[in-house]
Amino acid sequence: MYGLFRPRVLGSWRVPATGPVIFAVNHSHNIDGPMVMGVAPRPTHFLIKKEAFVGPLGQFLTGIGQLKVDRHSTDRTAIGQALGVLDGGGVLGIFPEGTRGEGDFASLRAGLAYFAVRSGAPIVPVAVLGSSQRRGRLIKGLPPLRSRVDVVFGDPFEAGDGSGRRTRKALDEATERIQKQLTAHLENARRLTGRQATLE
Repeated sequence: MYGLFRPRVLGSWRVPATGPVIFAVNHSHNIDGPMVMGVAPRPTHFLIKKEAFVGPLGQFLTGIGQLKVDRHSTDRTAIGQALGVLDGGGVLGIFPEGTRGEGDFASLRAGLAYFAVRSGAPIVPVAVLGSSQRRGRLIKGLPPLRSRVDVVFGDPFEAGDGSGRRTRKALDEATERIQKQLTAHLENARRLTGRQATLE
């Protein structure tokens, strides 16, 4: 990532040095996950759609510890692997919107709340800004080479209410809390980097 682009990383000191952590990353471009993997202070295991695991890329993703998930069903294998990462004190990366979009955390799926409440791991919000601003001339699917991409890590927070409940109501309430925290972090990240929503 540092060879291809000019990442500017802010707040990486906020990431707990040990223990389980969940990175909740906004998603507006294909490079958002690789960018976070490349600049994060700890190795990160992302849940990635199974469609990406094709040919040499699939072997590479598996080799660096990424987790294949079927987004169209309840993928119990992927859920078990993700919980295993957290049980082992690792970092799990999730795109809580479920798919690439505006990257504004406007529509969250319940998966993030489930993993956070079930594992007790703190969530660290991560905003990737600038990845979808312009398309490169050489490779249309990537931002321009050597362009600046900002990665802003936020303060860790707990998603649960402390009761340990994992009912549908508890997860819905946790999702609401998470959405407020992620939206606030994104607004703060835009202020810090000077990137307003209209420019993104």
